[in-house]
Amino acid sequence: MADKRDFYEVLGVSKDASQAEIKKAFRAQAKKYHPDMHPGDKECEEKFKEIQEAYAVLSDEENRRKYDQFGHAAFDGGAGAGAGGFDFSGMDMGDIFGDIFGDFFGGGSRRANNNGPRQGAHVRMQVRISFHEAIFGCTKDLDFTYKEECSECHGSGAKKGTDKVTCSRCGGKGKIVYSQQSLFGMVQNVQTCPDCNGTGKIVKEKCPNCRGTGYNSKRIHKQVDIPAGINNGQSVRVRGYGEPGVNGGPRGDLLVEVIVARSNEFERHEMDIYSTVSISYPIAVLGGDIRIKTVDGDIIYTVSAGTQTGTRIRLRGKGVPSLRNKDVRGDHYVTLVIKTPTKISKEAEAALREFDKATGDSLNKENDTIDIPKEKKKGPFEKFFG
Repeated sequence: MADKRDFYEVLGVSKDASQAEIKKAFRAQAKKYHPDMHPGDKECEEKFKEIQEAYAVLSDEENRRKYDQFGHAAFDGGAGAGAGGFDFSGMDMGDIFGDIFGDFFGGGSRRANNNGPRQGAHVRMQVRISFHEAIFGCTKDLDFTYKEECSECHGSGAKKGTDKVTCSRCGGKGKIVYSQQSLFGMVQNVQTCPDCNGTGKIVKEKCPNCRGTGYNSKRIHKQVDIPAGINNGQSVRVRGYGEPGVNGGPRGDLLVEVIVARSNEFERHEMDIYSTVSISYPIAVLGGDIRIKTVDGDIIYTVSAGTQTGTRIRLRGKGVPSLRNKDVRGDHYVTLVIKTPTKISKEAEAALREFDKATGDSLNKENDTIDIPKEKKKGPFEKFFG
């Protein structure tokens, strides 16, 4: 038995791993090396046997205790032992193999109480709002299809005076057990009954008012409150306006996804708002009052003398309200950009030149200090020979 790998190493778990960790590791390894996924691959077949043997030992507390104490020798040569030295005949692998085969063949093992009360499915729709509505909240009128309980059969789907009958396919259990051949014998799997959808009952005589569905569809109108501070792609939940529940379960919910229109003036990042404002050159140099547009309306802001283009100012509390507390708001950041005129009058040009002379004569100084040598015109042969 010296050539056998440690069972913990086979499953890729530590020696103090919990049963849940061991089961999870086995499921992952078994899916990876299952022979049905690698037909004719002897190496995968042997690998799968090794994984199955490791799990059979470590998943049983008593066998795990023996293995931790004696190693592989604890199961060497016992009566009824399998190829790897351990007897698998008493092992119940249905849950694990049910999950594995369910993934392979698209069924899946379902051991939940499918014929018990289940919540109805959620219904989804979208609503479009403006940038300003997203900041401060709003109320929107929605029209959508609502499935109302049938007034004749009261949701059963059966004709008045009749009842649902036991599903003949599943015998009222709501699930079907089927067997599947595996490398280690027959494995039982469970799936939801397709005839009764897991309820265990079927309608023999359908209600003429709802055609056996148990509900009637109608268009309804409802006002939905959109909270202040909601962001693009977030949803508002309207409880109890989804699909009807099953077997007396609660209705699903209406989930309204909010699509926020872009703003031509503002950008939003989480709870903060950003914008750009142009200022004149005199305002930038001398300082002065400017008008800034915010989501709350225009404000007057005093620009400091000597402000440079690209300067960012912060307007505290002029951003987006928090969804948790509308009294808490983000900030509004404004980038100031000096606007350069493309056309000016002769008087303005003369005044600007006078201003330049008074502040250092940069126009003439730059021309005097920059000495750019003139390029000598080359003859036809100099182009090739220098």
